[in-house]
Amino acid sequence: MKLDSHQHFWKYSPQQHNWIDDSMVSLKRDFLPNDLEPHLIENKIEACVVVQADQSEKETEFLLELATQYEFIKGVVGWVDLRAKNVEERLQFYSQNQYFKGVRHIVQSEKQDFLLDPAFQNGIGKLGNLNLTYDLLIYSHQIEAAIKLVSQFPNQKFVLDHLAKPNIKNGKIDPWKNQIQRMAQFSNVSCKISGMVTEADHAQWKPSDFIPYLDIVFEAFGENRILFGSDWPVCLLAASYQEVYQLITDYTVNFSLEQRDKLFGANAERFYNIIN
Repeated sequence: MKLDSHQHFWKYSPQQHNWIDDSMVSLKRDFLPNDLEPHLIENKIEACVVVQADQSEKETEFLLELATQYEFIKGVVGWVDLRAKNVEERLQFYSQNQYFKGVRHIVQSEKQDFLLDPAFQNGIGKLGNLNLTYDLLIYSHQIEAAIKLVSQFPNQKFVLDHLAKPNIKNGKIDPWKNQIQRMAQFSNVSCKISGMVTEADHAQWKPSDFIPYLDIVFEAFGENRILFGSDWPVCLLAASYQEVYQLITDYTVNFSLEQRDKLFGANAERFYNIIN
């Protein structure tokens, strides 16, 4: 099954989506399954995993409801307050829903060592028994804390969103390269090829800008731990859905059919425990 492992839906609210600032005017509207579906059809993508963009259980419930209405939504990565005293109860509640696959927190907006907070780590420790994943949304300066986190939970499945947001716009590789290589040594961590265009020059990026970063990630994580994600509609700040998809299909043109099947679906199916 061909699958987009990372995209978002929302009914735009200035209060809920205050991360969408005046530099992102094009995102200040609703983005719903009917808006995404034509892009999936055009690129012969059969399914998607929708990821939280607002830190509320209300949004988690909204996304789970959409999954019951649209067959192509195969999983939801929602938000639950992992620092809450009743975190286990909330996770158990949502894990009863077949579409609830994992949790994400917008750590990129938090302090550098947020991932090492004992209350947060207590929440992380509750995920594994419920077969729930964790999406790591961080900036590159937070990778050191992420490395410590994943080392402390070797049986927890983690996936690194957006390559940990390297500075593609300025072509900066170090120290991100070494940190990615160290992160990839932990077999419980996968990586999403997503969110790259928004880390590049929005107006003047070119495909060659991304090759050094893709080379590093593919060498570090290998063919079994990399997932394709469009990051639609956030990607629209810099590129169309088709351009994002084409970037990765062009990069992998010489990959074997098996390797491409893993990248564009099988790895995500396995990671998120998606059943056709």
